[in-house]
Amino acid sequence: MFELMILEFGTMATNFDMDALRTMVAGTELGSFARAAVQLGRSQSAVSMQIRKLEEQAGRPLFARSGRHLVPTEAGDALLAYARRIIALNDEAAVSIGATAAAASVRMGLPQDLFEDVMPDALDRFARVRPGVHVEVRAGRNQVLEAEVRAGRIDVAMAFFPAGSDGHGTLIASLPMVWLAPQAAQDVAAATPLPLILFDHPCLFRQGALKALDRAGHRWRLALTTPSLPGVWAALRLRHGVTVRTRHRVPPDIVEVDPSAGLPDLPRIELRLLTADRIHPAAADLREIVEACARRRLA
Repeated sequence: MFELMILEFGTMATNFDMDALRTMVAGTELGSFARAAVQLGRSQSAVSMQIRKLEEQAGRPLFARSGRHLVPTEAGDALLAYARRIIALNDEAAVSIGATAAAASVRMGLPQDLFEDVMPDALDRFARVRPGVHVEVRAGRNQVLEAEVRAGRIDVAMAFFPAGSDGHGTLIASLPMVWLAPQAAQDVAAATPLPLILFDHPCLFRQGALKALDRAGHRWRLALTTPSLPGVWAALRLRHGVTVRTRHRVPPDIVEVDPSAGLPDLPRIELRLLTADRIHPAAADLREIVEACARRRLA
């Protein structure tokens, strides 16, 4: 009976192939298994065999064809999240016992507003705690960063949310939105309709500004839209209009619009820390460091 129980337990276990998991992750992140084959130094047929092997082990399809591309199925998305954690833990274990010179990787997402102070501060501290660990930093929109964290493609992220967004990570700071204009051209805020320099859609700052203006019956026009925060500052300096951000890291030649301009009050916005469901120890260290740096910088 005891021997039978061991045999039955053994037949239930599935050991996913580590190389195949690496191929799956690389193909998904590169958007092409052909590119993954080049990066991994394998033939396309070998890559296809590895994916088929994973599907056989999983007992269900992991990818479906969408046009000319393969996209993960629901089971594929679930396995991808685990694959990233398995690979990271494997690599970290190998480094810790000196089995390889390679280091684990951690992935962090941040809004552009934090790239000049929180990011370098956190990276400097993390390098002292985890020397040699590769850090991948991504800039992104709030919705994208949250989705990437939920999917396990980013370990730790900071993102903006509307005030009162309980249930979205850990609250770091509640910040007022403010109207901003070039110091040398405050009169641009008195123009009718009000020229706006904003991120393109979707953007919480953009939504907050337009809702406030529409509620107040204040006429406006989009003078310039861009996905780049440096692009916003450059357009302000060229006197193309006004924008909406927080007071954090505003350039010295950009100032808050004088209340005499009559622009409507803006809502507050929250900065929150998001963490993937299961992270390896190096990513946990990064999370603690990013939270400490952000709280200190935004105090």
